[in-house]
Amino acid sequence: MRYAAALTLAGLVLLLLVLTGWRPLWDAERAVVTALHRTAVGEPGWTHANRVLTDWVWDPVTMRLLAAASAAVLLVRRRIRAAAWVATATLAGFAAQNALKALVGRDRPVFPDPVDSAHFHAFPSGHVMTATIVCAVLLVLALRGPRAGRRGPRAVLWALAAVSVLGVGFTRVYLGVHWPADVIAGWLFGGAVAAATAVPFLPPHRRRPGTRGTAPTPEAKTTATGPAFEERTG
Repeated sequence: MRYAAALTLAGLVLLLLVLTGWRPLWDAERAVVTALHRTAVGEPGWTHANRVLTDWVWDPVTMRLLAAASAAVLLVRRRIRAAAWVATATLAGFAAQNALKALVGRDRPVFPDPVDSAHFHAFPSGHVMTATIVCAVLLVLALRGPRAGRRGPRAVLWALAAVSVLGVGFTRVYLGVHWPADVIAGWLFGGAVAAATAVPFLPPHRRRPGTRGTAPTPEAKTTATGPAFEERTG
């Protein structure tokens, strides 16, 4: 809840700056979007690659399908609480992002020669918020799973999540369909939703026992090595 509260507070501060039209933020956003748009117009190949990534790989529909498939696999394995967290976080994120968009009503950037288009309001980015929630939830579940001890697989999981969350944010600004603050808000509110929805479903993470000079008990060994989400009855 501390993570959720901190991220929500940061997101609300950013929302207030957007609503009040804080000039330094507006000037910085306009400069970034204008510069990226020039590049997007002049580099059609790179622009097409960004459109493929944002419209197919990191699209909200793709992310929600990934979440649904993950929840189904977890249900088959009878990891009820984990599946419930995936579903709850995804649905809560969808509701929160649409409520915020309607509340803020921020217009998207407009160019005489756009390279992409998007609908509904801009703040926060739905692409970014959805990707942040899904990647955060699945990353936590994977890292707490029974096969998450190796550094190699853990590093790969972290890299995939980071590239997806950061990459989708870049594509939305690069293609001129979002302001930078929309993307930052997607990260902040997405992280807040993932953290808040974890509270009823995610059991406390137990540290491995055996602090310096202390031998772990047999009970502690069992607790530390057991998978975090191996509940069978929900």
